[in-house]
Amino acid sequence: MKIKKKQRYNVAVIGVGVVGIEMLRVLKERNFPVAELRVFARSGREIEIDGEKYSVQPISPTGFEDIDIALFAGTEGEKGAAVTYASEAIKRGAVVIDNGADFRLNPKVPLVVPEVNAKDVREHQGIIANPNCSTIQLVVVLWPIYKEVGVKRVIITTLQAASGAGKQAVEQLNQEIGLIVARGFKDLRINIENRVMPNQLGYNVFPHIGSFDKYDYTTEEWKLVYETQKIMHDNKIKISATTVRVAVKTGHCESVYIETEEYLPLKKLRRILAKSPSIILVDEPKKNIYPTPLEVEGKNEVLIGRIRRDPFFKRGIWLWSVADNLRKGAATNAVQIAELLI
Repeated sequence: MKIKKKQRYNVAVIGVGVVGIEMLRVLKERNFPVAELRVFARSGREIEIDGEKYSVQPISPTGFEDIDIALFAGTEGEKGAAVTYASEAIKRGAVVIDNGADFRLNPKVPLVVPEVNAKDVREHQGIIANPNCSTIQLVVVLWPIYKEVGVKRVIITTLQAASGAGKQAVEQLNQEIGLIVARGFKDLRINIENRVMPNQLGYNVFPHIGSFDKYDYTTEEWKLVYETQKIMHDNKIKISATTVRVAVKTGHCESVYIETEEYLPLKKLRRILAKSPSIILVDEPKKNIYPTPLEVEGKNEVLIGRIRRDPFFKRGIWLWSVADNLRKGAATNAVQIAELLI
């Protein structure tokens, strides 16, 4: 299924949460050739983003008439918008790019990170899945190393920002921190009503993202395994993960240990990463220069630092990765897929 070549395309964005808002920003910033833009959500309203007003319409099957590309910002539950409406959009001639988890591991649906497996876009049957935010960040870094010397094993700990869990999680973080500060830090334990995360996040960290699954790994941890293997077309890569939620608004961090198939000198590794798309090296640790979430917010690249060798195993490499989870981890990657389509 191919999109008919045009000068401009009718685009729909479904959802106006934190990812949907970034999708609208990225479409504008990257000058995507939009003829008509339609914004859908459960209910109609007016919203304003960076001084520009958008009319949000209630979502319905007929709203997808004449749409070329439908960007689903997405929830990841079984009742996500894409589960209900993707088929309606496809039926009317649109190609769906879904940011939710519902179709990612479907063998008939390409799971795409343009810097890694752009050619997989050609195999779509009306829908293309956008990977999990942490997976995107990981494979952008793994792929150039994999192509050069192969990757045998990956051990990863993610430190994921509140915005990865949506607007309500950010609101929970803000409320908790506000209450702690108002109390003069006399009591750091806060129990607010309508908490959306499994634990307090303000002034806290907890190793629990997703639900617990086989071998007591969470679903978020298994996403890193299965999605990475699917995107890189190699299910022999051994991946073990711990996913952690931290008291940061935006910007996921990853501490990544990579065991390569062949020895790779660090100077050569730095050269490879420096010339790889969507990667910026920020690696002068002795000058306290390394990536942090504060520096990455609003950027579309993955920042890499703290590159070092395992002193006890010559094919082992550590690195530190930071990316804006709402940008490259979601909205930017989705728009890049749309750019491939046209």
